Amino acid sequence: HAADTGFVILLPLAGAAFAAVGRHPIAGIAAAFAGVVGSFAGNPLPGQFDALILGLSEPAARLIDETWRANLVGNWFFTAAGALVFVPVAWWVTVNVVEPRLGPWIPPEGQPAQDAPLTDAERRALAGAGLAILAVVLTWAALVLAPGAPLLDRAAEGPGRWTPFFRSLVAGFFVLFLAGGVTYGLMTRQIRSDRDLVRLASESMAAMAPYIVLAFAAAHFIAMFSWSNLGVIIAIHGAEAIRSTGLPIPILLMAIVLLTAGLDMLIGSASAKWAALAPVLVPMLMLLGISPEMTTAAYRMGDSSVNMASPLMPYFGLVLGFCQRWRPGFGVGGLISAMLPYSAAMMCAGMLLVGLWSALEAPLGPAASVHYSPPDAISASMPR
Repeated sequence: HAADTGFVILLPLAGAAFAAVGRHPIAGIAAAFAGVVGSFAGNPLPGQFDALILGLSEPAARLIDETWRANLVGNWFFTAAGALVFVPVAWWVTVNVVEPRLGPWIPPEGQPAQDAPLTDAERRALAGAGLAILAVVLTWAALVLAPGAPLLDRAAEGPGRWTPFFRSLVAGFFVLFLAGGVTYGLMTRQIRSDRDLVRLASESMAAMAPYIVLAFAAAHFIAMFSWSNLGVIIAIHGAEAIRSTGLPIPILLMAIVLLTAGLDMLIGSASAKWAALAPVLVPMLMLLGISPEMTTAAYRMGDSSVNMASPLMPYFGLVLGFCQRWRPGFGVGGLISAMLPYSAAMMCAGMLLVGLWSALEAPLGPAASVHYSPPDAISASMPR
């Protein structure tokens, strides 16, 4: 529900948690990476991505039916089922494939295999940091819920009222971690003056230097690739090729999962990819009697399975930087190798889920079905 913020927060925490109990931290980062990417198709509750992706489906559907409106919970049941499938699959891959391939965790010289027990001073500092974090949370809650709160747009309707709050989350997380970190440093006497604070911040930025250099080169490549429109061209031709096959609906939807997964290697952004595919796939499948919600669900499943192993994924370089904190020589090939088992397992599970869901004609969400039933005026003009 924190959307892209999950990449920045959960992955380094997962690596630290695994290292703290003597397990390989890169396995923790890989598991969290798979979880955050997979959550775009497997989530117990609707979130920001539902509004984004179904919002892109709406103008595409209106090419066929001008009365169609996006149902922001139109994939709720499907994504909740996806979460139930993805969690055990990713757990099994982590324990039985990724961790054995990484080998035993050997900490760098001078770093213990497991964290030492906390001292009384550290426990008090953690309690103080927790209170500081709680104070920030309560402050942000007051900025949203108090009378006349500035982070709530009362002129808007529905979820749009929360737009100022969502836009403030980056600043909110910055203040949250700053308050907790500074409080802990002061109480443990690691921060005694402003010079200590600057030194610790500089050391953190130094650890990010490899990612900054990699991102500089990657950004130029992605920009040139986007400028060429090669990804969009391939996406449109691929969709037309699927349409010409005449496959049964469940197989057709599974083919869309495969198409999306393949395009992950060409277009990293989920929204950019769907912006290119939706005007082709949504109307095409509506003419075949498949609802925009079902088409969107199939797309989400394909995007969430392989994107984690794509070097063009916007956060791939950031994840690589997290891994290099624990293993300095860890490279792009190593990260792709760690993520491919998750991609293969989750894509197979996702394809089966899409095929079974469409075959059983189960509802995708409240008032959202697999099949599309056009109004009478449109139905008369549709091909038989």
